[in-house]
Amino acid sequence: MFIDSHAHAYRRPVPFVVQFCTAEELIIRYDQAGIEKGALLPIVSPEIYLPQANEDILDMCEKYPDRFFPFCNIDPRALTNSYDAPLDRLLRYYRDKGCKGVGEVMLNLPMMHPLVQNLFKHAEVVGLPVTCDGSDQVGGDFGLYDDPGLPQLEHTLQRFPKLTIIGHGPVFWAEIGRMETPAQRKTVFRPDGEQVGWNPPGGPIKEEGVIPKLLRRYPNLYGELSDACPALARDLDYGPKFLVEFQDRLLFGTDICCVNHEFKTMDILLEWRDSKKISEQVFNKIARENAIKLFKL
Repeated sequence: MFIDSHAHAYRRPVPFVVQFCTAEELIIRYDQAGIEKGALLPIVSPEIYLPQANEDILDMCEKYPDRFFPFCNIDPRALTNSYDAPLDRLLRYYRDKGCKGVGEVMLNLPMMHPLVQNLFKHAEVVGLPVTCDGSDQVGGDFGLYDDPGLPQLEHTLQRFPKLTIIGHGPVFWAEIGRMETPAQRKTVFRPDGEQVGWNPPGGPIKEEGVIPKLLRRYPNLYGELSDACPALARDLDYGPKFLVEFQDRLLFGTDICCVNHEFKTMDILLEWRDSKKISEQVFNKIARENAIKLFKL
């Protein structure tokens, strides 16, 4: 029923921060939830999690080819740590190994930084979509920095019109409606590592934010819904209308980071389908058909 466009698994457990699933644990969760298969996205930048090799992802996908398909991930500082590093060599190699996309890109540099733009340039040339996470600050966080209103994302969409960018994460989805304060976009970390200050936008959407406007303006922008439940559920009239309008460019995802991770987006999609707030056609596109088309499954 579902295809997961954003999942994580580690070959062996890591010692702290987040206890990611093994491939076998992830399959158990998939069987319980009715998820046919999922994309495994490697984490390669060290801002918060321990980096993993693309080869670990390839090994898990080769072991369970009917349940997983691989993404690759390249830290833009790779090879020469320069704005003209030949990252296309790496991306072509992993594309030819079966990788369907790049990401999740989550190093903590501005999106318009020359190193990041170089990665986008080569991903466009090689023909791989890119999934990005975001941040509202540089330093003390993970994710590509963008300003309120996401101008750096928009400039990137303009610079690389043939590059599919898959928006993901709280900073992206907070902009579905006009925000009261920019700090609502994301939590912050205390010096001891505790996350504090999480105050996501809530209540009815009185004025649209930039996300629906960017989706209308740029056909190369997609949205991955694993972190979108607060944005969708805050307005039970607007949320279903958003899914209907952008039904061809929204992707179901879990962003599963531990064995007991909740699949809240799945719940809301099923609820809105069963209550006829969205049609079976819209549900099927978001749940699986868009992923099949985009990733050529």
